[in-house]
Amino acid sequence: MIDTEILSQEQIHEELKKLPGWLYQNDKLSKEFLFNDFMDSLGFVNALAPFCESNDHHPDIHIFYSKVLFELQRFDVGGKVTNKDILVATEIERLYTARGAKPKPVTEN
Repeated sequence: MIDTEILSQEQIHEELKKLPGWLYQNDKLSKEFLFNDFMDSLGFVNALAPFCESNDHHPDIHIFYSKVLFELQRFDVGGKVTNKDILVATEIERLYTARGAKPKPVTEN
């Protein structure tokens, strides 16, 4: 397991260049991902859980049927963004890309 290191704003912005679509605001990283339905969303979160647990990182995860919002920050260091947040964001991106399946467009009724 890697040690936790608080990142400076400059370090965060540099890392975000490698993580398209991720936002840094209010001392956290966040991004919303689209899925086909609730079970697809839940399956993705369940696939990610062992990685998070093994790296002692437990992101805030909001499931909205076919959308999942991840919010990453470390409360044990005062609610700051750390190298572990970047590690988890990178794994989320890797898993999402590896799925291969594109989510169906969400339609409003």
